[in-house]
Amino acid sequence: MIDTYDLHASLGYQMSVTARLLERGFETRLKEIGLTRITWCILLAVGPQKLSQPSEIADFVGIDRTATSRALRQMEAAGLIDRATGDKDKRTTLVKLTPAAHEKLTQSSDHAADNAAHFNNKLTPEESANLRVLLTKLRADEDDPLLRL
Repeated sequence: MIDTYDLHASLGYQMSVTARLLERGFETRLKEIGLTRITWCILLAVGPQKLSQPSEIADFVGIDRTATSRALRQMEAAGLIDRATGDKDKRTTLVKLTPAAHEKLTQSSDHAADNAAHFNNKLTPEESANLRVLLTKLRADEDDPLLRL
């Protein structure tokens, strides 16, 4: 069976290579303005999505709470977020963006839109819609035991 497996024709390989290509230029532009993909996602969570609790942010970004806490500490040190204790529950941490973060969010969103347009322009609107449907379908059964191997 191993002799017949064609890596370059496999769906997983094609998706991985494409994902890296999509990410590469965008992440370079994020780095130029002092962000990483994770910090950008956190800015989106706290800004437009209006999430303020670290657990909500972690779920939105798709990372564990330890990684979220580490990123929030770094972002606070960089002046991108402020953290405060909740009014009613002192155990609750509330996160909000600083003015510097709003500026970086604007810049990074412009870069994201440019990057998306570059790749969307390679497909017809119908192809783009079909690709989104197919990718959603591939992710639909995340509890599949085969995915946990």
